[in-house]
Amino acid sequence: MSQSTTTATNNVSSQPHYDLDRYQVVPRRYYGRITASAVILILLALLVNAFAHGNIEWSFVGQFFTAKAILDGVVNTLIMSVLAMGFGVLFGVITAIMYMSPNPVLHYIAVGYAWIFRGTPLILQLLLWFNLALVFPTISIPGVFSVQTVTVMTPFLAALLGLSINQGAYTSEVVRAGLLSVDTGQYEAAKAIGMPRLQALQRIILPQAMRVILPPVGNEFISMIKTTSLASMIQYSELLYNTQNIYFANARVMELLFVAGIWYLIVVTVLSFGQSQLERYFSRGHRRRH
Repeated sequence: MSQSTTTATNNVSSQPHYDLDRYQVVPRRYYGRITASAVILILLALLVNAFAHGNIEWSFVGQFFTAKAILDGVVNTLIMSVLAMGFGVLFGVITAIMYMSPNPVLHYIAVGYAWIFRGTPLILQLLLWFNLALVFPTISIPGVFSVQTVTVMTPFLAALLGLSINQGAYTSEVVRAGLLSVDTGQYEAAKAIGMPRLQALQRIILPQAMRVILPPVGNEFISMIKTTSLASMIQYSELLYNTQNIYFANARVMELLFVAGIWYLIVVTVLSFGQSQLERYFSRGHRRRH
């Protein structure tokens, strides 16, 4: 036993001793990343140079950036986005509750609603609403009132109906996913104390589901800001429609499109910051529980 210990000690002592302090630590070179970054920067520089020296009058961008028609378009875009998203969330919550209802009639109505409005293009729905007078010349309740559809279905109302109803079909899936994320024990506890189903959804389930619902709904709202540009097809005077009216008159197409693009970026950037703050607020309770 002593002899084997001695032999092992001799073997260790006979191994050469390396002084690691003499060696220099060389970081690994990522030549692929460096090359890719250099190529991307060169391409970006070439693109910026092309636009800087292209046939674009940048003075027109500054001139029309705060033009009254452009600012009115920005305001109308925000108004339509807020209203369409508000009604869309309302329709989505109602549809999600109907989808999860044990009543088969309500369930299949919700399924059909989502199937129709998610399965057809939004621009088609906007055109259908705008041309509704071709199918129903008048809207009336016998003995109460009667009105010409063409006078009621303005570009504003057609855009609001098309955008909000379409948004409701998508938001219903987001809300349903949020409701399903809440532990079933919460439903059972509310039922055990005799709380009605709708009251339980309002006071217990939906507040907990907001952590899951809010991020995608926030993204949908930001997307709605850009989706309102489709309403230009039915003559609603949002940002893109007003931009087109100006460049149809002065032929400064690219300059005006840059103006619209910059305004969209400004609005989306501000809303993205607000969304991150809301997500942080609603996630505080979740972090405390964990």
